[in-house]
Amino acid sequence: MSAVRIGPYTLQNGLILAPMAGVTDQPFRQLCKRLGAGLVVSEMVTSDMSLWNTRKSRMRMIHEGDPEPRSVQIAGGDAQMLADAARANVELGAQIIDINMGCPAKKVCNKAAGSALLKDEALVTEILQAVVAAVDVPVTLKIRTGWDRDNKNGLTVAKIAEQAGITALAVHGRTRADLYTGEAEYDTIAAIKQAVSIPVFANGDIDSPEKARYVLDATGADGLLVGRAAQGRPWIFREIDHYLRTGEKLPAPQLIEVERILLEHLAALHAFYGDVMGVRIARKHVGWYLATLPGAREFRAHFNRLDGTETQCANVREFFAERYKSLTGDEEGVAA
Repeated sequence: MSAVRIGPYTLQNGLILAPMAGVTDQPFRQLCKRLGAGLVVSEMVTSDMSLWNTRKSRMRMIHEGDPEPRSVQIAGGDAQMLADAARANVELGAQIIDINMGCPAKKVCNKAAGSALLKDEALVTEILQAVVAAVDVPVTLKIRTGWDRDNKNGLTVAKIAEQAGITALAVHGRTRADLYTGEAEYDTIAAIKQAVSIPVFANGDIDSPEKARYVLDATGADGLLVGRAAQGRPWIFREIDHYLRTGEKLPAPQLIEVERILLEHLAALHAFYGDVMGVRIARKHVGWYLATLPGAREFRAHFNRLDGTETQCANVREFFAERYKSLTGDEEGVAA
């Protein structure tokens, strides 16, 4: 995978943390960047600026201290509102604007946003032209392969995007109707890559270094978006990067490193959101980190009832101390 450029920015590698609502907040973005992602993208922000005063939207729009280039994803179905939202986000520190035409969620699609836009190619054209004209930073686009299997127009939309001045394109290898089920179709991504000259990133089911290699070979893509596979496993980026560069697999992180990363992540969540929200948001992340470890389900049921930040951290330490003991008979962490 050679160096990838998005406008004036050269990424250290072509591995991108896909934007995920409720997941890719600032603490998680910073962690994934530190663990090998070439670019991290913020959670989706609505283009309806009348909603920006909610606490949720405000938290999503904090970019100070974020790794550069700072990419912010916006969503909506009105060209003028999207253009205004893009401009406002650039003023708040965004260095790349990403437009969401890939989200299959009903509450997004019912408002004619996300992947619902793929139904209306004239509107797609209008939106892309308006946003590109509104800002002086690169504008990227995330799409699916089409609306449903009978309406796969990803190729047409990719050409519209290139003509409109979009600088890079991410393609999730499923239609809107597929949601997240079934096998991702990489042949459509390959066809799109052949049809346009802007960088194309493949997305969908990239959950291991070997799968990353396979998808790059199958699609010819310039890079990859990793989403759900990074939940509870932010080190997947360094694992994929190492494998693509050397052909060798990195050993899985030792238990002691998993504990350190998780505790760092918890501290960052608590600091970013404050005690009440931080504690609540930490619960799902802890569940993801521990999902494959013995005793995780029982621990999670107990952990989800805990309230204080200190109590959460102390309980995580206890959980790992138990794992070390059962592995080694002593208190210190060795290879998981």
